[in-house]
Amino acid sequence: MDIRPNHTIYINNINDKVKKEELKRSLYALLSQFGQIVDIVAMKTMKMRGQAFVIFKELTAATNALRQLQGFPFYNKPMRIQYAKTDSEVIAKMKGTYGDKEKKKKEKKKPQELPANQTKKAAAVVPAAPVHPPAAQVPDNPPNYILFLTNLPEETNEMMLSMLFNQFPGFKEVRLVPGKHDISFVEFESDVQAGVAKDALQGFRITATCAMKITYAKK
Repeated sequence: MDIRPNHTIYINNINDKVKKEELKRSLYALLSQFGQIVDIVAMKTMKMRGQAFVIFKELTAATNALRQLQGFPFYNKPMRIQYAKTDSEVIAKMKGTYGDKEKKKKEKKKPQELPANQTKKAAAVVPAAPVHPPAAQVPDNPPNYILFLTNLPEETNEMMLSMLFNQFPGFKEVRLVPGKHDISFVEFESDVQAGVAKDALQGFRITATCAMKITYAKK
């Protein structure tokens, strides 16, 4: 029986060597292009590592993410994505169906089901970074196929930026600067394609406190 579409997608086959905080930030950077993310749930136990739940506010966002990122190479492993079996508690409360679900659970509780307080300990619920308006216009150089990124958080890595810019046509590569975590270069095939990515991601927040600044690199 097929799982009914809902706001929450379940992702597995994730590289289990990725630290939980980095995983959450990378998933947010990759998936926020599809719509507002309510929560990201990353498992901590050994048995549940390499898995995550991403809860979208809109059903269409969850559907688009599932279709477009199925098999996407995420930390060198293809993502396997499906709808979660049920809506998350957050979405159920928004829909007003949370009480119905709780009633059904009490009426027919599985023998092996863990109490609610234990299941909460097994997963770390991390609120998605807030959506902020684009940063103020920054001084720029003439159009160029290479972009210069500044104000990046310390934990930024090549994979994170690649996933963010890979959604735009013409993307070629990310080049980090050794010894300087807060700047990077991103190369596209043409200055027009670079400009599209620049306008779309200007002010994007990889973390809640760092709004990315993007200019054309000096020729």
